[in-house]
Amino acid sequence: MANPDADLVFTGGPVRCMDAAGTRTTALAVRDGRIVALGADVAATVGPGTEVVPLAGRLLLPGFQDAHVHAVFGGLELGQCDLTGTTDVHEYRRRVREYADAHPRAEWITGGGWSMESFPGGVPTADLLDDLVPDRPVFLYNRDHHGAWVNSRALHRAGLTAGTPDPADGVINRDAGGHPSGGLQEGAVALVADLVPKPTDADRLEGLLRAQTVLHSLGVTGWQDAMLCATNGYPEVSGAYLSAARDGLLTATVTGALWWDRDRGAGQIPDLVARREALTVGRLRCSTVKIMQDGVAENFTAAMTAPYRDACGHVTANSGLSFVDPAALREYVVALDALDFQVHFHALGDRAVREALDAVAAARAAHGFRDTRPHLAHLQVVHPEDVHRFRELGATANIQALWAAHEPQMDDLTIPFLGGDLAAHQYPFGDLHRAGARLAAGSDWPVSDPSPMAAVHTAVNRRNHGSTGPVFLPGQRLDLHTALAAYTAGSAYVNHRDDSGVLAVGNRADLVVLDRDPFAGPPEQIGATGVERTVIDGRTVFAAS
Repeated sequence: MANPDADLVFTGGPVRCMDAAGTRTTALAVRDGRIVALGADVAATVGPGTEVVPLAGRLLLPGFQDAHVHAVFGGLELGQCDLTGTTDVHEYRRRVREYADAHPRAEWITGGGWSMESFPGGVPTADLLDDLVPDRPVFLYNRDHHGAWVNSRALHRAGLTAGTPDPADGVINRDAGGHPSGGLQEGAVALVADLVPKPTDADRLEGLLRAQTVLHSLGVTGWQDAMLCATNGYPEVSGAYLSAARDGLLTATVTGALWWDRDRGAGQIPDLVARREALTVGRLRCSTVKIMQDGVAENFTAAMTAPYRDACGHVTANSGLSFVDPAALREYVVALDALDFQVHFHALGDRAVREALDAVAAARAAHGFRDTRPHLAHLQVVHPEDVHRFRELGATANIQALWAAHEPQMDDLTIPFLGGDLAAHQYPFGDLHRAGARLAAGSDWPVSDPSPMAAVHTAVNRRNHGSTGPVFLPGQRLDLHTALAAYTAGSAYVNHRDDSGVLAVGNRADLVVLDRDPFAGPPEQIGATGVERTVIDGRTVFAAS
């Protein structure tokens, strides 16, 4: 007879189930990796071998799931020249010099994490690196990974001169004489990135495992990696996931989004089908296709319905880039939907959002409402006329809430350049929620902080934790339950993990214990919340010391 006793019990509440009814209770029991009891029923499951954890005011939730992250990149960059956590150019230079001195045999100096706000016009120059590393090429991604900073040796290695044309999907930043100045945007990044020695298989696996440790420490039990089998200048990381899944090293449950090569068109679909089969192993499944429809607002490549302004406030002829022709996009999404692929769109500008929603609408018209669960990530600008379409089309709004705040990159490099009234329609989380859109949430790490609680803080306050500045579009704030539901039930839905994301009997015991109950304190302190324990399938994968 099977042992009826629970393996693990949490008692003394609070416990929030994150279901649609907002259920709260005080206890939860786990056996064989599943939730077997809640509330008053838990007492009967406690036996001599049960581990009992008193919550004592610490909040128990379903484990967080990150619906848009680049885990391998984040882990790799932690081992490279890391420029995150500062906006000081002198500190960037100090770290570059320190890293170069510590790695004298490295053929290239690589890394990233610099902020556009650190440089005039958001663009760094090669001369700031040339005196630090004159003998080797330097390649450093910016914080959002849509641009790169390189030295003159790297420009020379790539053969970039005043006569080199900009690629169709990017920009080479230039000086007054037309010569490349050291900044590369969007597709132009690949002109140098393709020359950088690729990380070895061992490097990528080490990066994944390093990232997994970081994410577990933040309460993340699963995620959707937004870029597997990448091209267009981005590195390929699927081998690391495959190795980890096969060898039992992957403790998280991961959905991999297979990259849509914007240069290949529909001819790549059979390859995607083959990759889906080959990369669905153990805790890894790859039934999603990622389509990057536009760029970012700071370098004027996000696709907008109104043209950008220049530094003097004059209207320009530039409305951003649609990387995939909108008519072709509809054709591709219809074809992918027919093959049961989920589509994960990068859609940052309101024109890109509309083009992605039009593609979802075409798939719905062709096939009805198949359970493919399309989602649109980033959503910096959403036209008011399109807000209601998320619910009507069953398209999930995948939010990266940390960006919805006043900071120099927003105030100096974005708002002054957005045309029309686009600046007033940024990150409209509240409007989307009120219109009935399903919300999921992700970090986009290493673009930004991977902490779910940091993002939840910003979603609720529309200010980053620690900021005392003005609230950013306060009408778009979310309540705390809704923000947490996006990072639990909403992301679980996007990841087709219907037995997780909500605490219910029979569901997987993927859990996080916070170090406090953020509902019991002021909203301004949500971001101070830490993680005490992370549990996956009933097994503790992280415990705070």
